[in-house]
Amino acid sequence: MSSGPLTLTIGHDELVIRKRYEVLSILNDVLVALWFVVGSVLFFSDGTETAGTWCFLLGSIELLLRPLIRLSRHLHLRRLSGSSSTWPVEASQDF
Repeated sequence: MSSGPLTLTIGHDELVIRKRYEVLSILNDVLVALWFVVGSVLFFSDGTETAGTWCFLLGSIELLLRPLIRLSRHLHLRRLSGSSSTWPVEASQDF
């Protein structure tokens, strides 16, 4: 049994697709955090509570986008592979 590193070959198109969706997911996570931080700060003043509530609503909508981004990526990779019976292989660090 070999103790050397495991090398996986991934097609160029698949790698590009995965990276694009990873960047999209990271940007979405940053927006979620920003909406909730801004909303929390706005709740310190009675005059800005309504704006804070809207920020929390926007943050919640962004949270919904995360699984939709992952689903879109799965479907995109599935179309690329041409296989209708298997989902693309995922890593434990997958977003």
